[in-house]
Amino acid sequence: MFLTISTSGSPERPATDLGYLLHKHPGKTQAFSTSHGTAHVFYPEASAERCTAAMLLEVDPVALVRRGRGKGRGGAPDAALAQYVNDRPYAASSLLAVALSGVFRTALKGQCALRPELPEQTRPLRVEIPVLPARGGAGLVHRLFEPLGWNLVQAEPVPLDEQFPEWGDSRYVRLVLEGELRLADALRQLYVLLPVLDDAKHYWISPDEVDKLLRAGDGWLAAHPENGLITSRYLARHKRLTQDAIERLELVRLAEADGAEVEELDNAVDENRDTEERPVPLAVQRREAILAALRGAGAQRVLDLGCGQGQLLQALLKDPAHSEIVGMDVSVRALQIASRRLRLERMGERQSSRVTLLQGSLAYTDKRLAGYDAAVLSEVIEHLDPERLPALEYAVFGSARPRTVLVTTPNVEYNVRWETLPAGHVRHGDHRFEWTREEFRAWAGEVARRHGYGVRYVPIGDDDPEVGPPTQMAVFTQNDATDITDITDITDITETTDAAAGTDTPKEGEAA
Repeated sequence: MFLTISTSGSPERPATDLGYLLHKHPGKTQAFSTSHGTAHVFYPEASAERCTAAMLLEVDPVALVRRGRGKGRGGAPDAALAQYVNDRPYAASSLLAVALSGVFRTALKGQCALRPELPEQTRPLRVEIPVLPARGGAGLVHRLFEPLGWNLVQAEPVPLDEQFPEWGDSRYVRLVLEGELRLADALRQLYVLLPVLDDAKHYWISPDEVDKLLRAGDGWLAAHPENGLITSRYLARHKRLTQDAIERLELVRLAEADGAEVEELDNAVDENRDTEERPVPLAVQRREAILAALRGAGAQRVLDLGCGQGQLLQALLKDPAHSEIVGMDVSVRALQIASRRLRLERMGERQSSRVTLLQGSLAYTDKRLAGYDAAVLSEVIEHLDPERLPALEYAVFGSARPRTVLVTTPNVEYNVRWETLPAGHVRHGDHRFEWTREEFRAWAGEVARRHGYGVRYVPIGDDDPEVGPPTQMAVFTQNDATDITDITDITDITETTDAAAGTDTPKEGEAA
């Protein structure tokens, strides 16, 4: 198993800087023990103009079988000879990837203690691998490497036997890559994509492989057009691990699109404490008000947007009238906690078919949200910066357009009644604002007017005669779907009928 990395240079920027980056002296031949053999590192050429580092990995087939306990490709219990006679010593695979991470550990991390400025420099690189398994052919090799900035990607098929060309080509290719990259980026790409192309791993896949993948894929994997295939193959098609990795990559992509850090998007959940508002009875009253409004709307297919830890999802599942329930949140941790709360792993097939958890951001339109009876945004809008609210407004009311939308948010006027809340403070550290009743109604009324909804307002909790309720809810209903004036218990109504439809008049006994 053989790999070379070459670079060119000049007297001012010598190619032998490669030795500093790899932390291996060009004038020496070094050997490193690995779990399945010995890795030799040497330099066939080393001058200021050109330098090449080579790794030769000698694999011990017996050690491979012993450590693998008969598992993995070439190690099936019913193929005893194949355990010892296979392509593992000759073809680049996860064995070479593991050797790269062990022998060139500091280079992979982008570290160089003696010359700390070198890792951040791009340099002309040429990588050659004489024999690389490519399940998917040369076309897949190009699809994987070309989006990563390589100027040249050659994947020359290796014939089955040069003496018998009529036999055709094998599934192996000779790989050549050339481009201007940082060495750390090139090594990380190889670490991930070698086992992906081989589509096999020689060791057991555990949950920490997701962290390894995301570390090695930092800066390139989230935006790669084939990240789904890469993730699935790297994790040996382990369904749960693959889903976890894809969700975390999606969070990275959303953060990059927003110009934010992942932690800024994934900070709304503290796993060490329940995020339900105190006192608990108010949280219960809020859910009961939401459930009552959904029953009044006859909603069967319901979206819980910004579902958090899944308290409302749990309540929705208890009502058989809700045939389809979707919880969406931008936070991966929140969705994981919601899944545990709902016990999705142990839930029966019939019950689990009613609920789906999705990762997504309300700052973007999402076709998956279209066509539902109702959407709930419970204590969500105050977590967004005010300038992001128009994007949420369009994503929910303009694009998804459920027949009914329920929005709850704190009433900042009531904060003076919280004895433990310092004056001028909001109720949650992540709240970007908290509105008065007038501010909330002004926003909701404009949203309803722009998108063809009627809206009514419902107090939640004790309705203080001076400062109002602790929580306020707006119930939006599409004008062409439901006559909102048929609903009793209305505190206020903002009519948003089309000029062509005429003006609706509240019925006797209803508030206008």
